[in-house]
Order: sequence, then C-alpha cells, then structure tokens
Amino acid sequence: MIYKVLPILVFFLSSFNSNEIKTSRNATLPISTLKFKTTNRTFEDQVVLIYSNLHKNNLAIPKLESFKKALKGFYEMKEKGFIKKDILTLIDFSLSSNTKRLWVIDLATNTILFNSLVAHGRNTGEEFANSFSNAAESFKSSLGFYATGEIYIGKHGMSLKLDGLEKGINDNARNRGIVMHAADYVSNFFIKAHNRLGRSQGCPALPAEFTTEIINKIKGKSCLYIYYPTTKSKSIS
Repeated sequence: MIYKVLPILVFFLSSFNSNEIKTSRNATLPISTLKFKTTNRTFEDQVVLIYSNLHKNNLAIPKLESFKKALKGFYEMKEKGFIKKDILTLIDFSLSSNTKRLWVIDLATNTILFNSLVAHGRNTGEEFANSFSNAAESFKSSLGFYATGEIYIGKHGMSLKLDGLEKGINDNARNRGIVMHAADYVSNFFIKAHNRLGRSQGCPALPAEFTTEIINKIKGKSCLYIYYPTTKSKSIS
C-alpha cells in the first residue's frame, strides 16, 4: 500500500470541483464526488461509471482492475500534492509485451490520448513480465506509482526522468536512471523478427514515433502507474 500515512477509510477529493465527466445520459458527474469508504462501494461504483464512459478515440481500453487501482492512486497522489496534472499514464505488465499495454488518459476530459507498446526490463521476463526489483544493476522493471519529472536529452534522445513514490518498491528509480525514452526494439518489426518485444535495462521504453508526443504530454508531475497483479509475481525485491 502506498503512503501508509494516508487515511485508508475515506478519500475526500475536494480539489477537483471544476472537472466533470460526461455520462451516457448526458448528465455530468463531478470528479470531486468520488470518495472511497471501506463500508460501501461508492468509489468503486463511480470508477466503473468513469471507465464505462471513457472516450476511446478508436483505441483499446485498459482492464478495469488495473484502471481502478490506477485511479485510486492518482487521487491519493493528487490529494497529497505529489502530482499536479490530470493526466494518468497506466502500464499493465500483466499483458504480453507484444500488445499495446501503455495508456495515457486525460482525466479532465475522460479521454484516452495514447495506447502504445512499452518495454519491460530484460531481467523482468521474456514476452511476459514476472520479476521486478528496486535494486541498481538488476535490469528489472519496478512496479507502482511514479511522478513524472523533467525532460533531458541523453543517449536515447529525448528522455523523461521518473520519481518512484513507493518506498522499497520503486523509490530508487531516479538513482537507477529509470527513465522513459525511445528505443528501436519497441516496434512491431522487432516483434515479427523475435516473437516478442525488445527489452530495456528497466526503463519503460517507447516506440520512437510516439516518444516525443507522449513525453511532452506527461512531463512535469503527472501520474504514472505500472500495474501487475502482485499475488502472481515471482519476486518483488
């Protein structure tokens, strides 16, 4: 659980009064009405409503379970000031690396902006991710919630620094040099040649043709969440 000091009984989301979600009945659902209590299903019900009304832009949508966890964490992080933008990037590492398993979602308009391939670390698995680490030189991906940082130009061109926000899970990301960057091994051509996507040294690497656009959209304190059903994980260290 991230940030154990946060209240676990109630989330009050009063900072989102100006944001609304259009429902299928042409009504509006203020994001500020979202709240979570262990004794009822108000938050979960409203997450399902938001999920069912995502504007897809002819793109695939993430699984409900990963979206639910991502959205809950997004509001938690926004409430504490760790993120500043209403942009959520969700990576689902329970899916095959041969599928588009990264989504960028504008929560102010409830719109999916991007759905892309994304690499995991070379020691995290072959086609499927199954082993994760926060350790330097592990060449593994780290799970959990991140705040996006600043852009810099490195050996992979435009890259985006990431700050892991979960102690012991991903908080070593910046020191490890875990960043978002372009890679030529993140492509359908590579998949056809090798029967799987290429792998990084732990970075969530992107296709070169989308990297600039995605990085410019999510830079500067937006939420990035890397999901995996941890009960099935081989190791988290």
